[in-house]
Amino acid sequence: MSYIKARELRSLSESALKTKLGELELELGIERRKIASTGVASKVVKTREIRRTIAKINTVLNEKGAKR
Repeated sequence: MSYIKARELRSLSESALKTKLGELELELGIERRKIASTGVASKVVKTREIRRTIAKINTVLNEKGAKR
């Protein structure tokens, strides 16, 4: 997962944003399960970055007036 700027997200279509949002939510769930099973958060930065990217996508979708 690389850092995605809001400018890049605004250039994507609504369907592409929704697809990327689904992928990120799945990835976040996997990371949370890893933390829960091991009890150790080895990549806290990765989890934080995923959450922030999800928030950016939701913001862009709200700006475009898209229904979720």
